[in-house]
Amino acid sequence: MTRRRPPAVVAALIGVLTFLPTAAPAAARDLRGVDALARIYDDILDARFDRVEAELQRACGPAPKEACDVLHATALWWQILLDPDNRSLDDEFTDAVERAIQSTEAWTVREPRNGEAWFYVGGAYAARVQWRVLRNQKVSAARDGKRIKQALEQALALDPGLEDANFGIGMYEYYADVAPAAAKVLRFLLLLPGGDKVDGLARMLRARTRGRLLQGEADYQLHIIYLWYERRTDRAVSLLQSLHERYPGNPLFLSQLAEIRDRYEHDLTASLDTWRALLAAAREQRVNEPRLAEVKARLGIARLLNALDQTDRAVDQLQAIVDLKPQQPAGGLALAWLALGESQDRLGRRDEAVAAYRAAIAAVGPSETHGVRATAAERLRRAPDPVRASAYRISLDGWRRLEHNDAAGAEALLARAVSLYDRDPVAHYRYGRVLQARKDEDAALTQYEVAIRGARECPPPIAAAAYLEAARLYERAGQRDRAIAAYRAASTWFGGGADTRAAATRALTRLRVP
Repeated sequence: MTRRRPPAVVAALIGVLTFLPTAAPAAARDLRGVDALARIYDDILDARFDRVEAELQRACGPAPKEACDVLHATALWWQILLDPDNRSLDDEFTDAVERAIQSTEAWTVREPRNGEAWFYVGGAYAARVQWRVLRNQKVSAARDGKRIKQALEQALALDPGLEDANFGIGMYEYYADVAPAAAKVLRFLLLLPGGDKVDGLARMLRARTRGRLLQGEADYQLHIIYLWYERRTDRAVSLLQSLHERYPGNPLFLSQLAEIRDRYEHDLTASLDTWRALLAAAREQRVNEPRLAEVKARLGIARLLNALDQTDRAVDQLQAIVDLKPQQPAGGLALAWLALGESQDRLGRRDEAVAAYRAAIAAVGPSETHGVRATAAERLRRAPDPVRASAYRISLDGWRRLEHNDAAGAEALLARAVSLYDRDPVAHYRYGRVLQARKDEDAALTQYEVAIRGARECPPPIAAAAYLEAARLYERAGQRDRAIAAYRAASTWFGGGADTRAAATRALTRLRVP
């Protein structure tokens, strides 16, 4: 799966936003047809794109036609956002957003003193600026950003009750202030005004609390700010959770939650649970674009299972993807074949790996952006160490035997795995678990201690679990100080599983450790 990218340089300058008009506070007048527009915008955020066009036809009576042009372009943008490497909608989006810009600007020519008209001009340009940032059109995006700010300031000058104009202006103010040096040079060359991040964030939050149509979009944009610039991952997660609760049909929010839990919170088990929740929703048709969501979820699950040394189950997920032969997300099939090849290599199945790498190269599209071809070619040139791969596969087979209550068979396999390759801390942890199940606690503790010595090379949840199991054995042996030290390590290990942390914390409380 493609790693989520930070906003481009120009995005830091002008904001990554889809600005749409909303109702002003109660004391000010409503935009025309705002109730119908709000329902359409809910459909967009919930990825119910099949309903948008029919709703637009009904809304464009009391609502201005120009507003519907902006919403039409925005719906296409959100479809692109679900699969950003897919360019099949680019031409349709370009036509739609150009039409929205032309129609809203013509409205301002007819009614130059109408703040609502200027408001929609800002919305039309804002739909295009995000797409230009995505497609790396920096200078054009910067010019659009300047036009957004001008249009929204004009809207507020004509009608101070259009509170939501503050959101777009606030985004500009924020990003113009936090922009890196390169973006500030670009801003100078294009004669773009500077910004103030404190005032900008205040404007955004003010607009968010007072809007009837903008809150969902505001939450999405604010989560990016909290994640990348304010370093408040907790707030970013809270915003995405709220979006998922309000718009459960959109797979984007759950997939981004899974990414954050992995890459920012470093909680592999929580991320895995989130990807599994998305897969279940896709399989049960509880999300829109279910096939796309299923492929993304399976790619995410497979990546994390591999990170947790459960490669056999990663293979199952990847095989399910290649059996689907998906067209979306863009590059998904090639990525699945590549990951399948890497997984088979890790298990010591070189022939299957080679076939998968060749299939990955064959599946690469004309606008490949993931580096699949080069990576697969490199994997074909260099085979992994066969002894290490064999030991890894045997260790995993032994672990599965233990899961099926075959402790004797598991012990034989894991003893062989550590004799073949004794530098794998996961194999030592697994061997310890088997020995503990067979009531050989001294030997089990020895294996946990070996795993702990290699903890930095171990998946964090397994390292934390090794500390927890060692602590329990120390405690039973009457070694209180060593038990407390190990419980503390288990409770604080960076990236350790939540269940492990909770169990270790309970033990420390029971031992009356402050």
